[in-house]
Amino acid sequence: MKKFFLPILIFQAYLHLQSQILILPERNRAEVINGIIEDRLHNLLPALMRREGIDMWILISREYNEDPVMKTMLPAEWLSARRRTVFIFTDNGKEVNKMAVARYDVGLLKGSWDLNVYPDQWEAVVHEINNFNPKHIGIDYSSNYAHADGLSHSEYELLIQKLPGDFKNKIVSAEKLAVAWLETRTDKEMVLYEQINRISHEILREGLSSKVIQPGATTTEDVVWWYRQRITDLGLETWFHPTVDIQRADTARFDHLRTFSKRPGQEIIQPGDLLHVDFGISYLRLNSDIQEHAYVLRPGEKDVPDYLQKAFMTANRLQDILTYNFKSGLSGNQILANALMQAKEEGINGSIYTHPIGFHGHAAGPTIGMWDNQIKIVGPGDYPLAPNTVFSIELNAITPVAEWNNKPIRMMLEQDGYFDGKSFRYIDGRQEKIYAVQR
Repeated sequence: MKKFFLPILIFQAYLHLQSQILILPERNRAEVINGIIEDRLHNLLPALMRREGIDMWILISREYNEDPVMKTMLPAEWLSARRRTVFIFTDNGKEVNKMAVARYDVGLLKGSWDLNVYPDQWEAVVHEINNFNPKHIGIDYSSNYAHADGLSHSEYELLIQKLPGDFKNKIVSAEKLAVAWLETRTDKEMVLYEQINRISHEILREGLSSKVIQPGATTTEDVVWWYRQRITDLGLETWFHPTVDIQRADTARFDHLRTFSKRPGQEIIQPGDLLHVDFGISYLRLNSDIQEHAYVLRPGEKDVPDYLQKAFMTANRLQDILTYNFKSGLSGNQILANALMQAKEEGINGSIYTHPIGFHGHAAGPTIGMWDNQIKIVGPGDYPLAPNTVFSIELNAITPVAEWNNKPIRMMLEQDGYFDGKSFRYIDGRQEKIYAVQR
């Protein structure tokens, strides 16, 4: 574990260098990632297995077709599984034993397959099952979460064929265990998440500035590709293509379809435009997802018009309403209904489509609405809110603006925040004022 702390200290030290964004070298990233995996396997996994009542968890993947859960457990030096990789975790009530039924060690998981004793890999798997004699064998299949549905059909068939009859009726879905593993954030990960969100905010705000935008010349696609290039130049990755949208004082309708699927081609950014950016990065196996707004000042303007700022504050209030309704044990659907009811009582015309985030951008855990479904999300919406989880608080509030001939303005916000079981906080703060783009 000692190797883990040095890169963390280096990482935190970068906070003091505000003039530029510095990213860990690959070797240091690997040390951090492997330290996180070690901490999670030793300190988190046992509690999750006992909570879900699974005393044997088997993950099976073939090279380039990895179970999403297994990918989060592979050491930084492994970019994919090799041949067929099998992880087996067994809980005897005192400790969790971790092994890889493979020809070699996989990070902390010791390779247990002796080819001289068991020429067939499946024989080695069955030996471990017989030797432990589990009550429940969890495998990764799920109708609700792709993240927890990583066991391929052919590997499932082979496992069932090889299993002795007495064990076949002990097979259960490991959906809840897989989701719990993916959604739960540790203290060490939250230290990293603060920096990941800080980096994300700095890149996003740099793009919404006169450094990048020249009104009358710069297009929305210019800014989009600036973000993509900036991410690449920093040695980072993204899990989705950024978007830049414009709302202005015209007759064009700005709705969900325009934002998500029927976005117009590139538009030239002009003074008086309200810009909206959807942006995120992937770093140290965690993801960010942020939406913020900027206004391009007109000649003679020194700040964002009050009527736009008031509309923005309405969306801030909708964020507060939503996160106030975060209560452990409530389902995503219950939280959605409670928040929308409160918003309606306060006269806010809003939509909520908030999702977990972590190892994946749209991650495992309770879904709290979708942009095209504000009533009930069957499956993921029924999942309960758990402590130590991270969410992208994604929503919008619509406000008619008299200064734009009563055109409805849609303030679309998204910020990543942490729920500790009792309270919610934004990981690196949130936008509370529209940025001004100077001419």
